[in-house]
Amino acid sequence: MNTEIMITEMTEEDCAAVWELQKTCFSTPWSMESIREMFTTEGYLSLTARTDDSIVGYIGIKAVLDEADITNVAVHPQWRRRGIGQMLLTDLLGKAAGRNVKRIFLEVRVSNEAALALYSQAGFQIIDKRKNYYEKPKEDACIMVWDKL
Repeated sequence: MNTEIMITEMTEEDCAAVWELQKTCFSTPWSMESIREMFTTEGYLSLTARTDDSIVGYIGIKAVLDEADITNVAVHPQWRRRGIGQMLLTDLLGKAAGRNVKRIFLEVRVSNEAALALYSQAGFQIIDKRKNYYEKPKEDACIMVWDKL
C-alpha cells in the first residue's frame, strides 16, 4: 500500500476527526470543546497528517513570544512506524522557527521509547522529569526541550 501522506494546517472542520484520533490514541483525551478552543486562542498551531480520505495524525503547539509547548502528538495505531510522526514534527519545527520560536518544550511518558527516540533525533534534550504527570496509568514524564538560542 503506497498511500501519500500530506501535512496540512488543521482547520475547524478537522476537529471531529482529531477528537476521534485523540480517543483512539490517549487514555485521557481532550474534550471536543478543548480541541475547538485551539482556533480561538492566540498562539496555537496544529498540523494534520492526512491521506486522501482521513486524518491519520496530528501535532499541536502553543506559542507565547519565543517559547512554545507541544500540546499533543498523535498518530493512529494503524499508521505508526511509517515516519508520520517525524514528518509532523519536522514540519512543525520549521513553522515554529518561521514564527520566531526559539525554544520548545514537551512532556512525554518515560516509557514511550519510540517518542523519546523521535524527539531526541529532532534535537530535543531531556532536562527534567515530572513525577506522576500522567494518569491512566499513572506515570512520570520526561520534560524535553528543543533550544535554538
